[in-house]
Amino acid sequence: MSEDEIKENQIETETEKEPEAAPPVEELLLPRDTLLSAGIHIGTRIKTLDMEPFIYRVRPDGLFVLDVKKTDDRIRVAAKFLARFEPSKVAVAASRLYAQEPIKKFCEVTNATPLIGRFIPGMLSNPLYPNRVEPEVIVVSDPRADAQAVKEASNVGIPIVALCSTDNEFAGVDLVIPTNNKGRRALAVVFWLLARQVLRERGELAVDKDPSVTIEDFEAKISREEEEEG
Repeated sequence: MSEDEIKENQIETETEKEPEAAPPVEELLLPRDTLLSAGIHIGTRIKTLDMEPFIYRVRPDGLFVLDVKKTDDRIRVAAKFLARFEPSKVAVAASRLYAQEPIKKFCEVTNATPLIGRFIPGMLSNPLYPNRVEPEVIVVSDPRADAQAVKEASNVGIPIVALCSTDNEFAGVDLVIPTNNKGRRALAVVFWLLARQVLRERGELAVDKDPSVTIEDFEAKISREEEEEG
């Protein structure tokens, strides 16, 4: 065997012995298991073209599943955006029952303005309405359920951040957070994470600390009777 052949064999052997590179560590705002157990990835059996880029797969039962990493990324982006505004100029709207408690807690923690329950026409656009609010940005828990808020905010040029499931369209929405926007636990987790990230972006909370309120505090406590009425 020539000297060149011997060197080639040595190189091949050394290459074979080199350990494989470790897969990159996934860095999410909460452990993946926590996010999945809350169901933030669970969509509906309807898929819109707008939401297609955020969909990971479809389950055998027909439910579309969202990409958790993309949800995580958008929570970070939305928090950076919201942190730029004066807290009281951030309005958060929710007509769905399961979203009302998470939004109430979000507003308590971040000093944002809650718009809970039925959105009264003219609340943003009618200067003669006595309870008019004048936010600089608005967050909605579901652009379909909160369509009036989206319409008015869009008409007066207020940026809109929206939690969107697989069946939502983006008309009027400026920034989408893809997530389960109907589940009780999912809404609690997403709004808790968003609140935590907003506080961290403002410098009001250390990057390795959590708010004093828990995810459980954000979760809606609704009786069967209230649910049926809603």
